[in-house]
Amino acid sequence: MCLLTFFPATVMPDTTALLNGTYLNDNGHGFAIVTGDQILVHHGMDAEATVEAFTVARHRHPDGPALFHSRFTTHGSTSLDNCHPFAVGGDHRTVLAHNGVLPRVVQPGKGDPRSDTRITAETFLPRFGSLHLRRARLRFERWMTPDNKMVILTVDRRFKQSAYILNEDSGVWDGGIWYSNQGYRAPGPGWGWSTWDHTADELDRCLECHSAIDPGDGVCRSCGWCFDCGEIPQYCICYTPAALAPRLTRNSRSWQPG
Repeated sequence: MCLLTFFPATVMPDTTALLNGTYLNDNGHGFAIVTGDQILVHHGMDAEATVEAFTVARHRHPDGPALFHSRFTTHGSTSLDNCHPFAVGGDHRTVLAHNGVLPRVVQPGKGDPRSDTRITAETFLPRFGSLHLRRARLRFERWMTPDNKMVILTVDRRFKQSAYILNEDSGVWDGGIWYSNQGYRAPGPGWGWSTWDHTADELDRCLECHSAIDPGDGVCRSCGWCFDCGEIPQYCICYTPAALAPRLTRNSRSWQPG
């Protein structure tokens, strides 16, 4: 799950789209804006307050690229510490935010409250070399697989650009803004795959994180999306393991398949 949004320089936010993204991805939010030689970073657990803070900050700092992220907990605790974006290797000149489920090697072990993205940013990325090198970014992109999307913002002068989108083609551009998935579209009763543009060859993959759908019960085992009704577990209306699992509220910290 999650929704990651990227804004090129001078592009203003679509507040409605951002709030739509928080509807199901309400386990924490964050944004980053390149402001000259620094990056303004903000995290918050309250969706409306964080969107408002971003809108105000973006109008004050329109000239650099920016990102906004709304989280749906899959690994690690639901907490401010796990809100994206994260500094890369402790260097606050470069930050990243991510949408997807990263390989098992960076998923937290028992008792580790960190998310897979946080672990990757803090300790795992150096294995690929410095991200200012194109070959390092390409290696990392291949390792992530196209199911994962990432935005990197930087003011480190070793980088040729101040913003990079990894697996850009797995997302969608709309109105000059890049979204990691269709989650920016208006939610509502019956909102799901049937209201999205799709083709027959896409129907065996999750439209949220692009992972394979379990043919036995029609549920994505990566994010829990139910393919039968097009809803996340707490809104699933089908007789599937997701529907039979304990119903959770939108403020639940995480979901585990039934």
